[in-house]
Amino acid sequence: MKQQSGLAPVDLSEATLASLLDGIHQNKWHASQLLEACLDNIDRYDDPANQVYTARFDRTARAEAAAIDALQKGRVPLGELAGLPMALKVLFDVAGEVTHSGSRWWKQPAQRDALIVSRLRRAGAVITGHTNMTEFAYSGLGLNPYYGTPANPLAPGRISGGSSSGAASAVAHGMAVAAIGSDTGGSVRIPAAFCGLVGFKPSQQRIPREGSFPLSDSLDSIGPIARSVECCARIDAVLAGHRWQPGAPVDLRGRRFVVPTNYMMGGVSPGVAEAFSRSLRALRDCGAYIVEAPAPVLDALPELLEGGGFTAAESYHIHRKWLQQHGDEYDPRVRTRMERGAGISAADYLELLRLRAERKKQADEWLASYDGLLAPTVPVEPPLLTELESDEDYARLNLLILRNPTVANLLDLCAITLPNHRPGDLPSGLMLVGRNGSDGSVLGIAQAMEKALQP
Repeated sequence: MKQQSGLAPVDLSEATLASLLDGIHQNKWHASQLLEACLDNIDRYDDPANQVYTARFDRTARAEAAAIDALQKGRVPLGELAGLPMALKVLFDVAGEVTHSGSRWWKQPAQRDALIVSRLRRAGAVITGHTNMTEFAYSGLGLNPYYGTPANPLAPGRISGGSSSGAASAVAHGMAVAAIGSDTGGSVRIPAAFCGLVGFKPSQQRIPREGSFPLSDSLDSIGPIARSVECCARIDAVLAGHRWQPGAPVDLRGRRFVVPTNYMMGGVSPGVAEAFSRSLRALRDCGAYIVEAPAPVLDALPELLEGGGFTAAESYHIHRKWLQQHGDEYDPRVRTRMERGAGISAADYLELLRLRAERKKQADEWLASYDGLLAPTVPVEPPLLTELESDEDYARLNLLILRNPTVANLLDLCAITLPNHRPGDLPSGLMLVGRNGSDGSVLGIAQAMEKALQP
């Protein structure tokens, strides 16, 4: 990108939203300059065979950035995210664009923007395009046989994680300064952890899902992927229709956290276990009180996953007619999981709803004694693509990678992942889980943890 005369160069590799916004407000750089830096990175890093972006909105993005520049030049007050280039997972409607959700046969353009897209535009965000994902969001691995699998920017040859694979890869490569994904069982937090980023899954009711392609109405949530907790908090406020305000710094001294010794700690790789232990030491050094204890509610979660659980039942309900008409055009690994929903009866589904209500209440009561639950976001480092070639290995690793983050979805909690690996190590994440509705508290605590984990 040619540097505009009199403007400072822009380095997106470590830039936070706050620093970029300050630069715009202080006329160090223009919104158009930020956008062109992202477009240059798309040109440089996006592989047509393994797409990060399945659609680029260059024309409209340049128009949006130019409008922000004109407002800034005229000293008109700007929105909370004005001039920030942001990407959208391709299950969010953008008027006139095809919300294909990673499929190859869906061709119908959206009639209007999703509600969250309208909120982002009103806040001044510049929408760079739609990013790649697992077909219909039904996997935590991020593979897509039609658009390819986005490469992991931190670990070549390994997956970026899913289902929001392109969203995380775009941010890590500087193709956008932040991205919006969906999270049904970890689809924001898994790729964030695998790409060394922060990913936030809010309490489900916090963000409206109007205009997003559903996977599971019971479990779907919408959240941001960005470089810092504050970045995610700023975006979350816009998505929720709130005005972001910087919170008072949180002191970790005396804060109580629980590490479950059951369910979430099985099968943890040595590298992830070492990073997690190092994180706990850092938090204890800051005065946090961390209890390691069994969580009875977690042992009961497999009953909510039998036969594919809510995701199989609800996705099959959505796709049952399309599967009859286009079944041979689905990713076979996705189709097989959806079709399990055909075996879940109405009585089975109603029993799932009853059991989940009990488990949600049990989890809320158990977490009431703590400021949050701590666990590895994912028990293992990002697998090599070659490890996922057989259906058996794909299924095994998918279940393992989804296991920990799915806890927050099944129990209707909020959760955030923070990068906690050392430079040069394979990426991993530390996950903080809070009670439903405690989003602001969780974000504040996570900012304190982020500071404590810095080398």
